Amino acid sequence: MKLEIHHHYHLKSLDDVADGLGVILRKLTSMSAELDKLTQEVSENNTAVDSLITLVTGLADQIRALKDDPAKLLQLANDLDAQQAKIAAAVTANTPEAPPVP
Repeated sequence: MKLEIHHHYHLKSLDDVADGLGVILRKLTSMSAELDKLTQEVSENNTAVDSLITLVTGLADQIRALKDDPAKLLQLANDLDAQQAKIAAAVTANTPEAPPVP
């Protein structure tokens, strides 16, 4: 089955064409700015994820190195609690509210 749709738009003048092109250019410019912003946010997100991976990877090594020093292990646990609180606050601050249920 082949379906063809033809749409004809009759322009009244070249000014209509210019106006239409102006609208398209403004929308493209807006879309470009939005894409740039999204690209920056993804980059920031990737940086945060990489930092978390580094933290978790190094954590096991730190625990092994401190296994015979309870005071330093406790300090490490306290530091982790503080970092966890910062991460939780950042996630909460950057999570949009759920839309109201209709």
